[in-house]
Formats: sequence, C-alpha cells, structure tokens
Amino acid sequence: MYPWENISPETDTTLRIIHEAASRGLTVAITTPHSLTIRDSVAHAFCNVLKKSQKIPSNIVNFYRRAEFRRSKLPLAGFDAIVMRANPPLDTIALNFLDSVRNDTFIFNDIDGLRVANNKLYPASFSGDASRFVPATHVSKNRDYLEQVLKDSPGEKMIMKPLNGFGGQGVIVVEKRAKQNFRSLLDFYIGGEKNGNYVILQEYVEGAENGDVRILMLNGEPIGAMRRVPSADDIRSNIHAGGKEVKHVLTKEEKELCRAIGPQLVRDGLYFVGLDVINGKLIEVNVLSPGGITRINRLNRVKLQTQVVDFIENVVSARERVIERKHAFRKAIEDAEII
Repeated sequence: MYPWENISPETDTTLRIIHEAASRGLTVAITTPHSLTIRDSVAHAFCNVLKKSQKIPSNIVNFYRRAEFRRSKLPLAGFDAIVMRANPPLDTIALNFLDSVRNDTFIFNDIDGLRVANNKLYPASFSGDASRFVPATHVSKNRDYLEQVLKDSPGEKMIMKPLNGFGGQGVIVVEKRAKQNFRSLLDFYIGGEKNGNYVILQEYVEGAENGDVRILMLNGEPIGAMRRVPSADDIRSNIHAGGKEVKHVLTKEEKELCRAIGPQLVRDGLYFVGLDVINGKLIEVNVLSPGGITRINRLNRVKLQTQVVDFIENVVSARERVIERKHAFRKAIEDAEII
C-alpha cells in the first residue's frame, strides 16, 4: 500500500480493511512497493507488523493513532493473502517480485489483472453485451488524429483526460466552439514529441454535469454505491476534486451493467474494484486502490469491509482445503501396499 503516514484516517478505505483484519485477530503486516527485496532467491518485504498485544479500538481513527508496529523482513510466500492497495501509477517492478509467490499466496487483486486493467483503456476490452455500456473512447498521442476526432464527434463537446491520471486529475470538457484552443491543450497534455503522453478523448455522456456513481464490486457483484456530485464550478465529481457524496440506490440499468461486466472482472482476477458510471455508461474501472467504503458505510449504515475480509478469508480457506485434500490423497498412495 501507500505509506501509513499518508493515510487520511477519517476516510481511508485501506485503513478500514486493516482494522477489520486486526479486529479478527489476524496478523497484519504493511509494506510499500519500494520495500520489496530478494534474498537467496526468495522474495521478502521489509514490513511494519501490527503489534497484537494492544487492544484494538472500535473507533478506527483512534486505532490509526494508537497503532504500534515492529519492523521485520518477512518472506512474502509465508502470508496467506497479499492485498494490493498501492495508488496509481502501477509499479510493474513490484509485480515482478510478486510473480514468484503467486502460487503460494492469494493476491487480491491478481497481478495479471492489475497489469491489463491498471489504466483507463480497460473498459474498451469489454465485448458482447457489456460493450453497450462503454462510451466511445479514443486514445492517442497523435495531435492531428485527436483534432480530427473532435471535429468528427457527433456531439458538441467531449471529455479529455490523461491516460494515467487518477483522482480526477486533468479531466476537462472540450467544446467544439473552442477548438482554436485545442491544439494548445494537446501540446500541454501530450508534451514532448518523442516521449509524449497518451491522451483520452471520450464521448461526453449527458448528465455528467450532475456527477457520477461509484459502485464497489466484490467478486463480480455490487456491494455498495454512492453518487458523487461535483461542486458548482467543476465538472469533476471525484471527492478529492471537491465533489460530495450522496446516498444512491442502483438503477435497473446500473444493475444490468454490473451483471454484464462482473464475469470478466472475476476471470481477470479483479475481485475488488470501483466502477465510475455516468447515466448508465461505464467511464472507468478503478483496480489499484478503489475507495469509497467509508462514505458508503456512513450513508447506508453498513460495514463493507466485513464483506471484503470475509471474501479473502473464504478464498484462503478454500485453497487450504484443496492442499489438505491433496496431501491426504498423496499419503494414501504412499501408504498403499504394492500387490
């Protein structure tokens, strides 16, 4: 995850998951991507291990303030589960470390899923019935092509954003009537000619000015949602960009969207994700450290982190039962008399 000292304890989703695991008496260790190491061909991490001697406060903010750790270098393969909660951009080197332990521990979300879905291109991979929920999207660093896309767009405005942004950073509305400024914007977003950044131009979905819906998905099913309303002078509804959250009940169309894309999320090992939806259209799939648990909990008087940790424990238990069954069968074979 991101460093412990960077947590905002009043709102942080990762902290809720940690608190839930600690409250169950589980051993919880925290590390960051730059703390990974290999010794004698074994992947380790320099971890802060939460001390179990202390009583776990029910108040999560107090838990954060009173938490005590011991520093230790630990083998990654010794953990039952590794929960991936680092902020974008994706650290591909960290995933390379985890490749060596993927058969020994449950990684949540799966590292291959993170590789294919860590940017805003992932919604374009949905096919069949799911594709009808994805707005027309164009990605390029070719200025001439992007200018033509804007010109040919059937609507009068489009959404532009950097491919690797997060938290609403760099999201703007581009209007055809202001196309004389578009080249300058592209120069700013793309940058240098040789190593320029990719830019997304996306169909403007009507109703975007009223905000979006964040849906949290667990194992392919929606477990909670909230509507995020932008401030009066901003198109972005992200909470970090000044938006505010309000209670939301999924519409029939939003439920259909979840049913359509849920199976692919599970196939890709993306067990816990955040969907950003506007007017029934899937805008983004957040897979690295999707947030929203704290606010959805407050709005609906629930504790979504219990479902998340339940799921992790259930997967670990199922994996252990398979191993025990295999060992029992192997022993039966080894003990069999040769006739």
